[in-house]
Amino acid sequence: LGSGRQYMSWIHEQDFCRSLAFLIEREDLTGPINICSPNPIPQREFSRILRETARVALGLPAAEWMIEIGTRLLKTESELVLKSRRVIPTRLMDAGFQFDFPEWKMAASDLLARHRALHNGSR
Repeated sequence: LGSGRQYMSWIHEQDFCRSLAFLIEREDLTGPINICSPNPIPQREFSRILRETARVALGLPAAEWMIEIGTRLLKTESELVLKSRRVIPTRLMDAGFQFDFPEWKMAASDLLARHRALHNGSR
């Protein structure tokens, strides 16, 4: 998307749910706390890993002008995908939370394997 150099923060659904449960139990933690993986990566790398994991040979780029048109049609802001978001969950980690999926490659593999199992099981 766009240049692909913009950083993006992400989180595996299991770590998201676990982090919410962790925070609910911790009454001593107040205020804003980032819930995301401790390893944000550039969008280009995120997409490459996702394509490799899903065994998709080709990924078509979306130029910035395409993103602008698409986000206008969706009535949202292009900066949500074109601007870097390099968020680190420092307070969450300092409180002792341990991620099961801190790296995108491991998270993507797990998510796609679970998706395939669910999809194949529904046939």
